[in-house]
Amino acid sequence: MLGTEPQKIAHLLRRFGFGASEAELSYYGQGGLNGAIDKLLNYQNVDEGFSVDPMSLATDKNNKVKLKIEAVQEWWLMRMVATRRPLQEKMTLFWHNHFATSADKVTSPYLMLGQNQILRANATGKFGDLLMTVSKDPAMLLWLDNQFNVKGHPNENFAREVMELFTLGIGHYAEQDIRESARAFTGWGFGGKGKKQPKNLKNLKNAQFVEQDAGHDHGTKNFLGNSGDFDGDDIIGILCSNPQTAKFITAKLWRWFVYPDPEPTLIDRLAEPFFGNGLDIGQLLRAIMESPEFYSERAERAIYKNPVDFAVVTARQLGFGAQALTGENYESAVKLATALRISTKGMGMDLMWPPDVSGWKFGSNWISTATLVERIRWAQVLFDRANVSVKKRQFTLGVDASPLFAQDPTPEGAARRLASIFNADLPKDRFGRLVEAAKSATTGDPNDVASAVTRLIFAAPEFQFC
Repeated sequence: MLGTEPQKIAHLLRRFGFGASEAELSYYGQGGLNGAIDKLLNYQNVDEGFSVDPMSLATDKNNKVKLKIEAVQEWWLMRMVATRRPLQEKMTLFWHNHFATSADKVTSPYLMLGQNQILRANATGKFGDLLMTVSKDPAMLLWLDNQFNVKGHPNENFAREVMELFTLGIGHYAEQDIRESARAFTGWGFGGKGKKQPKNLKNLKNAQFVEQDAGHDHGTKNFLGNSGDFDGDDIIGILCSNPQTAKFITAKLWRWFVYPDPEPTLIDRLAEPFFGNGLDIGQLLRAIMESPEFYSERAERAIYKNPVDFAVVTARQLGFGAQALTGENYESAVKLATALRISTKGMGMDLMWPPDVSGWKFGSNWISTATLVERIRWAQVLFDRANVSVKKRQFTLGVDASPLFAQDPTPEGAARRLASIFNADLPKDRFGRLVEAAKSATTGDPNDVASAVTRLIFAAPEFQFC
């Protein structure tokens, strides 16, 4: 039970932050639960301290600098490990899954990076602003084919998904609404230099939204009970003025951050002020964080950790975050980001490559025999007992575990220290197995001890939940 304020703060940080590390518990706990909520939400007041340029991770071949999608992925993972604004990055990840756009089709890393920046900039603002900006984002226009949506030949892909996946949900619109709104979105596309339709989409840079009046259908449209010469802006306005959008977003946030299958009355209670406040995401998040249901027994350790919550969080708990903020450790930070990219992909979450337009299937879908093996192997990677393989090269992270056990190097001390670092809430009998694992590391090497104990922690059924 989450009976004490420290327990509630740890729960809050596991869901809306990047884990309850010892350092973060100390920092966020200074002002109590209300202070922790304020610190998470008011991240604009915090200097993130992350100034790594994505282009610094670009490859340089034959005097040509080329940004690859892997570099964008690693830059984002590095940022998640380093950030002092955890809620902003957690919400960027949530919106990436909500507006699921994949590099499988959007082959320009620059476009994928641009969308990532949009999600971050609007992460906790007004949903209407976020939806409008994403809808005019070249990556989204390309992803859902709206550049082919022109008068006389409407393409319905974006019009369908903006209702089914982004706002209303299935069952709250008709096929006629899809056809009519597709006509409203005609003429929306993107261009490159001089706003001309680009030919090379693979490395497209500096693309921008283009509204071509000649391709727009100016006829009257009938949409969700409204009639007029609507364009895309009007359709988005109508969708955001529909109370069902508030309910849909509220329910999706609750399922992602709190527990599955929320009660309809609970969603109605939270969605009503969300709608009344102009779909202010930050205010909705505060309402969720302050709700008694969030701290209920049903919510405690009820969410399966996605691969980011598993790998990024454990890296932060070991203190890797500072490496991405200081130049002298920059190379180590890049290695960690590469290791995270490969491992999270193995765990089932290849960032910027969601499986389809509906995003990842979360919950128990995160756990399979293969992904659990990768979670256990991550313990070995963290403590240099497994190589990271990238094409034809291999490396280790170069971690020294000995400082972790400086105060108590006994097997009991090592087990207790690692369980504390990883905020592992394990039953007593399982803790005994951690001690036995520490004893079994016969070499006595701190990294062997750390790897053996952490493998058991990472394999524990209880550890798969946050």
